[in-house]
Amino acid sequence: MPFQKGQSGNPAGRPRGSRNKAAMALQDLLEHDAESIARTVTHLAKDGNIAAIRMCMERLLPPLRHEPVTCDLPALDTAADAVAAASAIVAAVASGDLTASEAADLAKVVDLHVLALGSAAFEERLARLENGPAHAGDGVEWTQVQAPNANRPLPTGPGRAGLSCVGGGGTPGARQ
Repeated sequence: MPFQKGQSGNPAGRPRGSRNKAAMALQDLLEHDAESIARTVTHLAKDGNIAAIRMCMERLLPPLRHEPVTCDLPALDTAADAVAAASAIVAAVASGDLTASEAADLAKVVDLHVLALGSAAFEERLARLENGPAHAGDGVEWTQVQAPNANRPLPTGPGRAGLSCVGGGGTPGARQ
């Protein structure tokens, strides 16, 4: 019997994120005995047992993750404020307060914020356009423009007659 699409074959199975009991017990053991294991590892290091050192130290001292950085940035209320923020980031790198990779990550955050500001401004303008003509006092001046008649001939006059685009590498607008 085939399974239904999008439905688990074992709905009462192990929940996501649950951990193996044996793994949890080993982790508890390592956490409670971390100090004595560290002492043993130190003795093994003095004796030259590299494999034991590597195995235990990977558990006791996980690799460092990115730590939060502090950098004084100006308020980013408009897209134009991004220039001042970029200048502050460059100054922090120059003074040694930030590494180049930290500055690059911070610049991505500033760029993302500027994109969000632009999206919000675009939605606001679009909403005003979709809501129709302006009302008195809303600060927006609307003018009605008449569309050109599609049936009338294109203007010809001095300098316009005989213009064409020559295909195959010719110069656009060259006279024939």
